[in-house]
Amino acid sequence: MNSSKLALSLKQNQNSLGDGYLKFRLNRHTSATLPMRHTQEAVVVPVETISSMPNMPSCIIGLMNWRSRIVWVVDLPKMFNLEYLDSRLRQYNVVIIRVDSVLLGLVVQEIQGTTKFMPEEVRSPMGQVAASLIPYLRGCVVQQSEILLVLDAQAIVQSSILRSD
Repeated sequence: MNSSKLALSLKQNQNSLGDGYLKFRLNRHTSATLPMRHTQEAVVVPVETISSMPNMPSCIIGLMNWRSRIVWVVDLPKMFNLEYLDSRLRQYNVVIIRVDSVLLGLVVQEIQGTTKFMPEEVRSPMGQVAASLIPYLRGCVVQQSEILLVLDAQAIVQSSILRSD
């Protein structure tokens, strides 16, 4: 087999496994994913490393230093009007996402690892989730009898909720 056929064969095998996603829990009841192409890193940070900022929307926790960059940190469940995270936490699970040149830290309840699924497995979320979530979703996927929300990183970054105008 020549090298171009081998490369094509490898690419087809990778595609047959599906696209990569970071899997996490938003709260006790809701699991979600974000495309790996938008996920920079998942980190656990002490609460005191995030500086709160006055006069910001309630879902914005504050600012943190990540790899010598200043990043806004958002309580993602609160942004989505879901059950909030425990306010007595000593540390946050933060997913750093990048959309174009914008970095944003998303605080979630628990980071669960990675998963893969094919684009055609993503179904309409209508009737499955609260209407307030729809603008932030690409859809949902059923894996092992669990519904996973497939979040839209671009919609999250561009949300009007994050503006303090």
